[in-house]
Amino acid sequence: MAAAFSEPGRRVADLIACALKSAGVRMLFGVPGGGSNLDVIAAAGAAGLPFVLTATETAGAIAALAQAEVTGRPGACLTTLGPGAASVVNGIACAYLDRAPVVVFTDSHPVSATEFEHQQLDQSALFRPVTKSSESLTPENAAQALTRALHKAVSARPGPVHLDCPGNVATAPAAAGATLVGWAEHTVTREARSHLAAILKDARKPLLLVGLGARREADAAAIREFCERRKVPAMVTYKAKGVVPDGHPWFAGVFTNASIEQPGIGESDLLIGVGLDPVELIPRPWTWTQPIVHCGAWPADARHVPFAVQILTGVPDGLKEIDACLPPAQWDNGRVRALVEDQRRKISVQADGLTAHHVVEIAARRLATAAARVTVDAGAHMFPATMLWPVKEPNQMLISNGLSTMGFALPAAVGAALVDRGTPVVALTGDGGLLMCAAELLTAVREKLRIITIVFSDASLSLIEIKQQARQLPPSGVALGAINWPALAGSFGVTAWAASTGEELADAIDRALAEPGPTLIEARIDRTNYAATLRAVRG
Repeated sequence: MAAAFSEPGRRVADLIACALKSAGVRMLFGVPGGGSNLDVIAAAGAAGLPFVLTATETAGAIAALAQAEVTGRPGACLTTLGPGAASVVNGIACAYLDRAPVVVFTDSHPVSATEFEHQQLDQSALFRPVTKSSESLTPENAAQALTRALHKAVSARPGPVHLDCPGNVATAPAAAGATLVGWAEHTVTREARSHLAAILKDARKPLLLVGLGARREADAAAIREFCERRKVPAMVTYKAKGVVPDGHPWFAGVFTNASIEQPGIGESDLLIGVGLDPVELIPRPWTWTQPIVHCGAWPADARHVPFAVQILTGVPDGLKEIDACLPPAQWDNGRVRALVEDQRRKISVQADGLTAHHVVEIAARRLATAAARVTVDAGAHMFPATMLWPVKEPNQMLISNGLSTMGFALPAAVGAALVDRGTPVVALTGDGGLLMCAAELLTAVREKLRIITIVFSDASLSLIEIKQQARQLPPSGVALGAINWPALAGSFGVTAWAASTGEELADAIDRALAEPGPTLIEARIDRTNYAATLRAVRG
C-alpha cells in the first residue's frame, strides 16, 4: 500500500487522497472549513473520492462509521479546526467503542502560528482518549503517518484514528517513503490449549455468545457451520445480528447481559464468547457461574466478564481449537426455538394504541426483504427493533451499542445508502433521536438516497421517563412537545406520511417503497407499555 501513494513530489493533499483510496475508502464525509481540508476535498475529488456534505460533523463521522461496517474498509471524515474538531468527537467516540475503523482529519493553525489563540485547541489531547492514535502531518512525515494511521485503524482491535493537517501542510510537497508498522500476531499456546481442554471436557450444553468481533463473512460461515454440525445454539449481540440469522434453527436470541436472556443462559453449562467484546454488554455485574471462554482476533477485557481462557486467533481457527476439545452437545433444537419465541413474546407487550413492537412487526414484514439494511437509534423502540427485525447477514442491522448515542440511525442510514443507491435503507428512530440530526434529511435529499425513516413518535424521551418513574421521581426534562413530522420533513423535500393505526402504517410503507428518494413515516406510538417492556427485557 505504501508504494502506491508515496511518489516523490506529490502534494500532501494528493497523498492523503491516494492513501485513502488505496485503503478502500469510498468517500469523505463532514463539514468543510476554510483551511487545509479544502485542498483535501479537491484532491479527493480528483482521485475519484467524492465529498459528502453533512449537516453536522458528528453525523459525518457516523456516516463514515456505517460505511466502514458495511464495506469492511475504513471510513473517513474531516472537519475544520476548533469547533469542527470539538463537534465530531461524539461520532468518533461512537466509532471507538463500536470498534469501527474511521479516519478523521482536522484542520489546525500552521505550526508556526503559535501566538494565535482564536479557535486554538489541543486537538491531539481532545482525540487521544477516543482514538487509537493521533498525529499531526508534516511534509516530511505525511507518507509514514498516513500508512501508520490506516494500518492502526484496521489492525488488531479496529478503531478510529486522528490526523491533524495544519493549514500550510496540505499544499506542500510530501517527502517520499512510508514505513509499515506491524503488530504482534497471536498464537495459541500449549498452556491455553491445555486449559481450554480441561474446561470443555465435561460440557454438555455449550452456548455461543457471538459479538462484534465475528462479523466477517468467513467468521459467519464458520460459526454457522459449527452450530449446525455440533448442534450448538448461538446468541448474538446487537452488533452481531445476522451472523447467525434470526431464522436459523440454532439461533438462540439476542444477548446483552439482560434478564430476558436468563432462561437460555441458565440452561447452558459452558459459555463460548466468539468475538464477544464486553463493551457490548449492559453495565451490570456478571452473575453467571458456569465457565466462559473467549476466542477472537484481539484480547477481551476480563474485568467485567471473567473469561477463564482466551484463544487469541481468527474466529475460524479459534472454533477449530474449540471443536477439537468439545464433547457432543445435548441441546434439543425444539427447546432452543421455544426459548427464542419466549423472548419475542415477552417483548410484545400489548397496549390500546399503535405500539412500538407493532410498528416493527408491520415494517419488517414489508421491508426486511426489500431493504438492504436497517439502522436503529437508541431509545425505547430499540428493544423490539433488535429482537423482532429479522436479519440474515452481518451488518444488515447497524446500531450504536458501545456508546449507545442518540442521533445515530439517520446519519448511519446515509452512509449505508451511499454504498448501494439502488436498494432502500430503513432508519428506525425515536423523535428525540431524530431531533438531534433532523437536518440530515436534507443530506438524504441532496444525495437522492432511498432512505425510509420511521419515527416512533411519542413526544417524549420515553426511556428516561421510564427510569424516572422506576425511581419514583417526578417527570422532568423528558417532554419534547408535539412535532408535525410530515411538515418538517416536507420542508426538506422529503415525502412524508403520518400513521396512527397498523393499516395506515402499512399503507404508508407501501407508498414509501414506490418513491425514488427519501421518505419519512411518523408512527404515532402509544407508549403506555414501555415500562412493562423495559422490565421484561432488563428486569
